[in-house]
Amino acid sequence: MIRGLRGTLVSKRPGELLVDVQGVIFRVQTSATTLQELGDPGECISLLTHLMVREEELALYGFATETELELFLSLLGVSGVGPRGALSVLSLAPPERIAEWIREEQVEQLARAPGVGRKTASRIVLELRGRLPSPVPSSGVDELDRELLAALQALGYTAQEARMAAVQPDVRAAETLEQRILAALRHLAPS
Repeated sequence: MIRGLRGTLVSKRPGELLVDVQGVIFRVQTSATTLQELGDPGECISLLTHLMVREEELALYGFATETELELFLSLLGVSGVGPRGALSVLSLAPPERIAEWIREEQVEQLARAPGVGRKTASRIVLELRGRLPSPVPSSGVDELDRELLAALQALGYTAQEARMAAVQPDVRAAETLEQRILAALRHLAPS
């Protein structure tokens, strides 16, 4: 499965973007929140992705953060919520705010998403309340992640291998850069 993309942003349109990865252009559907976080066309970007295989199509969904990807997957697990509805909810606010609305049972906030009515918003709250992944603290995490990815790539691993190792739970739980590197290397070392 395609877990992430790193390449040149070709274009941004509402709900989707095009990413050139070494000559292959991927169409990635995404939320307004991720679109706002990305730079301008021509800049190098990294996305975490989820590939959905259907009978007639392959659809790639991309997100700027692990938190947003996890919330997308959680929303897909709610009966009656498909990828379009999940992206609509994620476009309302940052993922941490949406998770807060779910925990606080603020159905009216979720129901503001286009295509998501009060009934579906109530179902989201009912099914996800208490089951959402715990939020990743924002202080210093981004810098540690960048340093970890750079260190792993300096050791000869590809960007994709580095990103795959960086999102492992034991790697994310490590507090220092050195501990994260050692934990990541355990995942990358041949068995």
